[in-house]
Amino acid sequence: MDTAQLNEDVTIFANQLAEWAASALPNLLGALAILAAGWWLSGVAARAMGHMVETRPYVDPTLKGVLTQIVRWGLLAITAVAALSQLGFATTSLLAALGAIGLAIGLALQGTLANIAAGIMLLWLRPLRVGDYVSAGDVAGTVKEVGLFATTVVTFEGVFTFVPNSSLWNTKITNFTRSTPRMVRETFGIAYEDDIAKARKVLLKVVTEDERVHADPPPVIYVSSLGDNAVALELRAWTDGSNWVVLRFDVIERGKLALDAAGISIPFPQRDLHIKNMPSEVTKLPPPPKKRKPAA
Repeated sequence: MDTAQLNEDVTIFANQLAEWAASALPNLLGALAILAAGWWLSGVAARAMGHMVETRPYVDPTLKGVLTQIVRWGLLAITAVAALSQLGFATTSLLAALGAIGLAIGLALQGTLANIAAGIMLLWLRPLRVGDYVSAGDVAGTVKEVGLFATTVVTFEGVFTFVPNSSLWNTKITNFTRSTPRMVRETFGIAYEDDIAKARKVLLKVVTEDERVHADPPPVIYVSSLGDNAVALELRAWTDGSNWVVLRFDVIERGKLALDAAGISIPFPQRDLHIKNMPSEVTKLPPPPKKRKPAA
């Protein structure tokens, strides 16, 4: 091997590398600086947008998740384009390439685009808002955030649930918080020998003395059915949606205690057996056979 030729080749390569580094390194450092600044700025802008939504009373908190994500990802996309432009890529060609890539990704991720479209429709029609207790399909809980791709729901037991927006949009949504006032409807069974008027008076006193129960329309109690074991009294009272759960539990407990104190029984399922014909003599069964002792 010719040592002189090798040294000459190495020298030429080192000079070319130095020339490239001298011309490309500033652009590379500039692109890295743009990426770092854009990443930091997108986080700050997203947090600022979230804070603005929380502090402005005229802005619906439901928009917080979507607006923060749009601001963050929009700034990151602009940052990426600026960094590539700093490296010498043509912006027009770059945008065309990004458009083609976005179209290909969109075709591959049709479910994701469906979630975005469903999220936009949920924000536009507002069947639910942050803080509402809703039931949709097999999901029931309090809405914590409506995002661009999915909605966060926390169940009554405190379980975190991540629900795709398309699942919410394609099923029936029942909003319990939006329904106000709401009716508390409970059934109390009393014995057939008990006084219906007395039981009605006792139960009405329980609900009318509660400040959470609305006076208009007034609470009422009907005889809803004559069951096999009890007379069913149905209590109906109206209250605010936020008080419905607690008031329902209180009505059940206090109604039971009030009926007990008034001497009105709540019967349990039972059957009365009436024998019409009893035979005068009962046939005696023969005694069981005696066991034989084993032979010695």
